Amino acid sequence: MIRASLISLALLAAACTPPAETPPPEAPVVETPTGPQTAAEATAQDTCGGSQYSSLVGSNFAAVTLPADSGIRIIQPDSVVTQDFNPQRINIIVDAGGIITAVECY
Repeated sequence: MIRASLISLALLAAACTPPAETPPPEAPVVETPTGPQTAAEATAQDTCGGSQYSSLVGSNFAAVTLPADSGIRIIQPDSVVTQDFNPQRINIIVDAGGIITAVECY
């Protein structure tokens, strides 16, 4: 009986312990002929050609027409996307209100 009470108490204490904080994920890095590159560097260097869509930032996504075969990835809140880093891929980031907030390469 005492052992069962101690086990119950231990389980209760463990349940009340806050979870350990997980450090934020590191920015993905890919090796390129010129060396390692991050998503921010790929966007700054426009490796994906996303600058041609930069005028869409601030637009309502519903009012935008994109080429069907462009390979552009649309990222909306809570959407599931792969974590692979492709500096040639255009990503259009859309907020909860449907407004395009960024065009990035990764």
